[in-house]
Amino acid sequence: MTRELTIRSLDIPSIHKIAVGFDNLFDELNRLSSVQTQNYPPHNVIKHTDDRFTIEVAVAGFKEGEVAITLEKNTLTITGEKVISLDAEPIEYVHRGISSRSFVRQWPLAEYVEVISAEIEDGILSIELERKVPDEQKPKSIAIKYNK
Repeated sequence: MTRELTIRSLDIPSIHKIAVGFDNLFDELNRLSSVQTQNYPPHNVIKHTDDRFTIEVAVAGFKEGEVAITLEKNTLTITGEKVISLDAEPIEYVHRGISSRSFVRQWPLAEYVEVISAEIEDGILSIELERKVPDEQKPKSIAIKYNK
């Protein structure tokens, strides 16, 4: 008994012909498909409303100055890098279950999304995001004139 496997792919160029103004969407989809998935450090993304979000990142064990947040070209980047003191005594671990490795996490943000605040409490970094679309960019109704 022989079975054939048929693989079909999404024909982006044919969709692109009928879509108007979605160039950035297709570019973003292509970019995201090439990005590897990351799972460290653990994080949550909370949706409060359609325009307000919070990203929570577990940064327990990182001290002040060891975590940085940057926003460049609609990409939010969180970097954590442990600073090792050369004067510190060497530590002998019997068991080491808490990770202290450096990390870089990135999230692509939609247009008009701004970082409102960032704070660390109880080992959780919370970043408040809000989408602020200018009035001229918001959807508007177009009146239709009927000729009789």
